[in-house]
Amino acid sequence: MPRTFLLRRLLPSALLFLALPVGAVGIDFLLHAAGAGWIGEWAGPLGSALLVVSFAYSLRKRRLIRAGNPAALLRVHEVLSWTAALLLVVHGGVHFNAWIPWLGILALLVVTASGLAGRHLLADARRALAAAQAELRAQSFTESEIGERLISLALLTGAMQRWRRVHMPVTAVFAGLALVHVVATILLW
Repeated sequence: MPRTFLLRRLLPSALLFLALPVGAVGIDFLLHAAGAGWIGEWAGPLGSALLVVSFAYSLRKRRLIRAGNPAALLRVHEVLSWTAALLLVVHGGVHFNAWIPWLGILALLVVTASGLAGRHLLADARRALAAAQAELRAQSFTESEIGERLISLALLTGAMQRWRRVHMPVTAVFAGLALVHVVATILLW
């Protein structure tokens, strides 16, 4: 593997991913040391709320809402999703007393890893489209012809389509497990 790939892409993503469990264990330890372990219980609803807000990007991308710049919403989605994941892992704590929450945390970690991979796939796709656009301009195609060819190229970007086949179902599994956890918590409360 080229050194630039390791330093610029793999290392930052690996550090972001590892920051979730390490940060959650640290926060959980500090909360319990301060006698404020109950705050971890409220990290769950707060993290869930952040996840719901982060889905504005998905709604905008599917044209279900018209407000917002897609690129800016993508950045907000990334930040809110990672922060929500940290809060949800803190909420899950380091306690081994229930299977559904732990399966949910595992699914959340897979979704997070998938999201970090998706960032790089999207960047690659954008670079490929920019290179194709420059090449078509050099060949004196009109802007409308360039647009048509780029749309075709964008739709054929197989890496992003394969990534969605993983990211979306795992996100749905996580959402289902989270829903079961919330319903069970309400019923047992």
